[in-house]
Amino acid sequence: MERWVGKVALVTGASVGIGAATARALVRQGMTVVGCARNVDQIKAIQKELEAESATGRLHPIQCDLTKRDQISAMFEEIRQEHKLVHVCINNAGLSFDGSLINGSPADWQTMLDVNVMALCICTQESIKMMKENGFDEGHIIHLSSMSGHRVSGQHFYSGTKFMVRALTEGLRKDLRSMKSSIRVTEISPGLVEMEFSPRLRREDPATDDFYKKHPSLKAEDIADEVVHVLQRPQNVEIHDILLRPTTQVM
Repeated sequence: MERWVGKVALVTGASVGIGAATARALVRQGMTVVGCARNVDQIKAIQKELEAESATGRLHPIQCDLTKRDQISAMFEEIRQEHKLVHVCINNAGLSFDGSLINGSPADWQTMLDVNVMALCICTQESIKMMKENGFDEGHIIHLSSMSGHRVSGQHFYSGTKFMVRALTEGLRKDLRSMKSSIRVTEISPGLVEMEFSPRLRREDPATDDFYKKHPSLKAEDIADEVVHVLQRPQNVEIHDILLRPTTQVM
């Protein structure tokens, strides 16, 4: 990770779960991490935690609702003013809502599209734009997707958004190669991970939800380790897609 020390990584959805674990891991590796989420106070708490342990990098919290394009634009302007560019863009933010394609809410579908697909594309586009503006052609775009992008899960609209992420990952790789760019692209597709995703899906309180007691799961830190692993590969190695699941998970 030596070549990334002092470089800037954007992590969306950095307040909890995989995003928070990834932000911690990269700061500990010496990177400057811009962590964004709607609940910026949770990221500020992580910032204080890392400062207390004298982590080698630093965390820059930004409040951003990824369904609001003006807030995404404001975030990138702040990054441009404070850091000039993003060297690594980690599109982690994602969400799902319960409901079938027959009785689901179109408003919920729109929110999933806005966060899981549109924000991912916009943050990717803006990050690559800043890399190009600054002559940095060894950046990395990492999409945190899901096993649901490789087989249709019980949440069918959510699976549809993750199939889109899978297609967008390959499309971006081809766009970059046609530009003769060395920017790398990776999709990481976890199975079941213990975090707030499942309780939020069912609109239940994570503090009282017992879903993960009944279903052995990966930890958020397991996914953060894969992010570090991908970044550690030499520039001539592009890991395109990682699928990982708990050993006992069937699907």
